[in-house]
Amino acid sequence: RDVVEGIKARIEDIHAKNLLPDGMRIVPFYDRIELITAALNTVYKSLMEGVVLVIVVLFIFLGNIRSALIVVGTLVLAPLATFIVMGQIGLTANLMSLGGLAIAIGMIVDGSVVVVENVYRHLSHHSAATIPRLQLVTQAVKEVGQPVVFGILIIIIVFLPLLSLHGMEGKMFKPLAYTIMIALLVSLLLSLTLSPALCSLVLKQGSEEDPWIVRRAKGLYAPALRWALGHRMAVIAMAISALIGALALVPSLGTEFIPILNEGSLAPQTIRLPSVSLPASIEIEKRMQRAIMEFPEVEMVVSKLGRTELGNDPQEPNESDPVVRLRPLDQWTTAKTMPELMQKFRERLTGVSGATFLISQPIQQRVDELISGVRTEATVKLFGDDLEMLRNKAQEIAEVLETVRGVKDIKVEQLFGQPYLTIDIDRGKIARHGINVADVREIITTAIGGHAATRVYEGHQRFDLVVRFPEQYRNSVETISNILLSDQAGALIPLADLGTVQLEEGPGRISRDQLQRYVSIGFNTLGRDIGSLVAEAQQKITERVMLPPGYRVTWGGSFENMERAMAKLRIIVPITIGLIFFLLYSTFNSLQQATLIILNLPFALIGGVVALWLTGEYLSVPASVGFINLFGVAVLNGIVLVSYMNKLREDGHSLEEAVTMGALLRLRPVLMTALVALLGLVPLAFADGIGSEVQRPLAIVVIGGLVSSTFLTLIMLPVLYRWLEGRSRRAMQAGGLSGETPLDVQEAVVDTSHGNGEPRLSRHPGRIPST
Repeated sequence: RDVVEGIKARIEDIHAKNLLPDGMRIVPFYDRIELITAALNTVYKSLMEGVVLVIVVLFIFLGNIRSALIVVGTLVLAPLATFIVMGQIGLTANLMSLGGLAIAIGMIVDGSVVVVENVYRHLSHHSAATIPRLQLVTQAVKEVGQPVVFGILIIIIVFLPLLSLHGMEGKMFKPLAYTIMIALLVSLLLSLTLSPALCSLVLKQGSEEDPWIVRRAKGLYAPALRWALGHRMAVIAMAISALIGALALVPSLGTEFIPILNEGSLAPQTIRLPSVSLPASIEIEKRMQRAIMEFPEVEMVVSKLGRTELGNDPQEPNESDPVVRLRPLDQWTTAKTMPELMQKFRERLTGVSGATFLISQPIQQRVDELISGVRTEATVKLFGDDLEMLRNKAQEIAEVLETVRGVKDIKVEQLFGQPYLTIDIDRGKIARHGINVADVREIITTAIGGHAATRVYEGHQRFDLVVRFPEQYRNSVETISNILLSDQAGALIPLADLGTVQLEEGPGRISRDQLQRYVSIGFNTLGRDIGSLVAEAQQKITERVMLPPGYRVTWGGSFENMERAMAKLRIIVPITIGLIFFLLYSTFNSLQQATLIILNLPFALIGGVVALWLTGEYLSVPASVGFINLFGVAVLNGIVLVSYMNKLREDGHSLEEAVTMGALLRLRPVLMTALVALLGLVPLAFADGIGSEVQRPLAIVVIGGLVSSTFLTLIMLPVLYRWLEGRSRRAMQAGGLSGETPLDVQEAVVDTSHGNGEPRLSRHPGRIPST
C-alpha cells in the first residue's frame, strides 16, 4: 500500500511539473489499493457493528451501567493493545488479521464478563459491613479466576492447528490465528487485572434483583432444566439424534478450498493459435474489447499482448492478458454478483471467433498459476512420454469434462501449433561436395541466429559483437533455402541443394513436473463446489478414458490445496483436542469431568453443520476454522458451569442443589459469553462487501454452533453431570469411602419468583451454608 501511494505521489509530481508532452497523462488502469481499501472497509464496518452489538448485550444483561462500562473498557483497550503487539512483531493490518480481530471481538470480553458478573453478584448478596470490600472482590475473582484462565488458554490452543498450515492457506490463516491469540492473551490479562481493579473502585452494592431479561430467561430455563433432570434418557436420546441428523447432512454439503474473493476487476485471458500473426492477434483483441465494453458495468479495458521482457509475468506470444475495470457493485444492472457477470461475459464472447477465453480475476488468475502452473481454478495433469498420445488423451479428458455440470472455461495446453523451421541435411549430398555437417550448422547459426565475431571494449566493460545476415536474407523459407555454402573447390552451393528446408508444426512448449512430461487440462467452476465436481469428473474419466501403461492423471489447483489443508487439519485437530483434554484433566483433576466437557464438542458441530446447510455455504477451510473457534467457546462455557457446580459442592451443597443452583446462577454469564461471541460475528455473516466472502463461512459456522452448543451446555451438561457424579458417589458409598449424606437428599425446589430469580433450595440440618 505504501509503495503504490508513493508511486501515485510521484505521478502527481510529474503532472504538476508538466514533464510529459502536451495531452499525455499517466492513468492507472488497475489499482490494487482500491481492492485493499474496499476489503478493509468491509472489515472495519463489521468490526464496529460487532462492537456496538456486544455493548448492547452487556448493558441489557448486566443491568448495571457501571458493570457494563468496566467490560466495555476491556472491549476498547484489548484491540488497541493488540494493534501495538501486532506492530512490534511485524504483523500488518490486512484483510485476514483484521478479520481475526473481528472474529475475536465477542471472545475478548468473555473473561471480563465472567469476572465482573461474579463480583457484582457478590457485592449484591453481601454487606460491606460484614466482609471488607477488597476481600469480597478478591474472593469473587478467585472463585472464577481458574476457569477463566483455563478457558481462555484453551481457546488460544484450539487455534494452534492453523499455525501448521502451509502454502496459500497458511499465508491466509496464520495472520488470523496470530491476531486472535494475541487479542485473547491481552483480554485475559486485562480481565484479571484491570477489571477487578475497576470493580473495587467503581462498583457499588447493587440490587439483588436481576435485569428483566435475565429474570425472563431464568423463568423459561428453570422448568426446562427441571424437566431435563427428570427425563435424562429422553434428553440424551434427543441430543444424539440431533448429532446423527447433523452428521447425515455432511455428505450433502459442498466442499471447496477458500471462497473466491470479489476483486472488483476481471481478466478475460484471450488464447489464440500459436501461429497467429501479430496483426490478426491485435484484431481479435479489439473485437474482444468492443464486446466487453457493451456491458454498462465495464469502465475500462486494457490489454497486454505477448510476452513481457521482464521475467515476473511470463506469457505466451499468442496470449493476451486484459484487465477489465468494473464500476462499483451498486451501479450494476446486467448482473447482481460477480459469478453472474462472468457468465454473461462468457455468453457474449462466444461470438468472438479466432480465440478461446478464460474468465477470471487478476489476482485469482495469478494465484492459480502459482499453484498449478495454469491460470484456472482446477487442473488435470496427464503424465506420459509420447507427446502425440498426450495430446489425444488430453482431448478425450476435455470432452469428458464438458459433460460435468459446473465446468467452465476448459483449456487444454497447446502442445502443437507452433511453426518450426526444419533443415534436413542429406549426408550423401554434402559428402559428394566435401562439406561437413558442422560447416552447415555453423553457417545456419551465423545467418539466422547470429555469431559473436569479436569483442568490443569500453573502459572496464566488454561486449560481444554479433554478426548475422540482414533480415531480408533470412525472413522466409525461400531466402534461407538460397543461403550459399562453398565446397572444397570454392564453388557456391545453395542450401536447398544439400537438403530439405521446410516449415513444420511442432510443440509450442513441453511442460515437466518432477522431470516427467505432462499436459494440463485446466477449467473453472460455476455454481458448484469443487469437491463434488472433481469427484464426478474423476469417476467419468476413469470409466471413459483408457490410459496406456505408464500414463497417469493427477488433480491440481484449488482441489489439491483443499485436500492438503484438510489432511493437515485431520491430523492436527485431534492432537489439539487431546491437549485440551489434558488441560481439562489438570484443571478438574477428574477424568470424568474432563470427559464430560469434551463431550460437548461433537454436539457443538450440530448447529454449525445445520447453518452451513441452510445458507448453502460450502465446507471450506474458513468453515473449518469456524469449527475450531467453536470448540474453544464451547469448552469455555462448560468449564464455567462445571467449575461452579464443583464449588457449590465444596461449600456443602448436595449434588442436586449444586446442579440446579449452579446452572441457574451461571445462566447469565453463559448466555452473555455465547451472545457476545455470536452477535460479534453477525455483521460478518451478513456483510456483502468486497472481502466478506472469505469470512462469511466462518461466521455462519460459529453462529449456528453457538446456538446448539449453548443450548446443550445449559441442558445436557447438568443432566450428564448429575448422572455421572451420582454414579461416582454411589460407587464410593458402596466401597465405604463416602462421608457425605447419601441419596436421601431432597429434590431442589426451584422458585424463580424470588428477586433475582435464584432458586430457594431445601437444606439438610447441619449442612454448611454457602458464603
